[in-house]
Amino acid sequence: MINIYFFKLASFLYCLATLSYSAYIFFLKEGLSKVATRLVTLGFAFHTLAFLTRLIEAGYTPVTNLHESLSFFAWMIIGILLIANLKYKIKVLGAFLTSIALIFMIFAFALPKEILPLAPVLRSVWHPFHVLFAFLGNAIFTLAFCCGVIYLIQEHQLKKKKMGAIVKRLPSLKVLDDLNYQALKFGFPLLTLGIITGAVWAEYAWGRYWGWDPKETWSLITWFLYAAMLHQRLTVGWRGRKAAIMAIVGFMSVLFTFLGVNLILPGLHTYSQWEP
Repeated sequence: MINIYFFKLASFLYCLATLSYSAYIFFLKEGLSKVATRLVTLGFAFHTLAFLTRLIEAGYTPVTNLHESLSFFAWMIIGILLIANLKYKIKVLGAFLTSIALIFMIFAFALPKEILPLAPVLRSVWHPFHVLFAFLGNAIFTLAFCCGVIYLIQEHQLKKKKMGAIVKRLPSLKVLDDLNYQALKFGFPLLTLGIITGAVWAEYAWGRYWGWDPKETWSLITWFLYAAMLHQRLTVGWRGRKAAIMAIVGFMSVLFTFLGVNLILPGLHTYSQWEP
């Protein structure tokens, strides 16, 4: 399958980009960050080809099993990185986001890659919409998570008055907090749309909009977490450290909803349930 060839090439380029970004953090050489950006952009292009060729080969939106879902999540994360770089140009952010995307790609590579006939439950016009909104929202929350982690690292360095090389490599606390808020502002509506389209799809597939399936329950828990974050931002003025910590907590809920529920808790959304 040609899509696997493009997938492997994208994974290799993401690996090189991660190493280049990491080398930039250690050596602070501008050329390394430029090389990393070019590598991740090229990797994204090949990853896009992998997705498109698999779409053509399968004849349906190829986000139906764990291999495809991990690959699609990684693709979305890299896409968000490239968009964020256009405005914020936070070079160190690439080291964090490409690392996460690479981990997803490695796990995806280890899983079965065969294209199987589409399960009846997935034969719905709502499936691609649900997938797009849910994964795009999750990718934006991954950005918020990385900003939260970098914020805590930078804050720790500043409190210790360690104004050395690490501080120079990291963006200001204000920039990180602003990007965290922007991610929350765009990610939350997408999460909401993902849940709504998922409910409509559930009515089409199972004859009910909501059934308190483990995936549905944890999606709602994640929604409430991010709703509370946005509310605290807008009404109480939560910023800085609290917002950074909550971005990390929220992403842990996203990961559990995406992976933990599907792999641990039995339910209609378990990947094995989707297979014919």
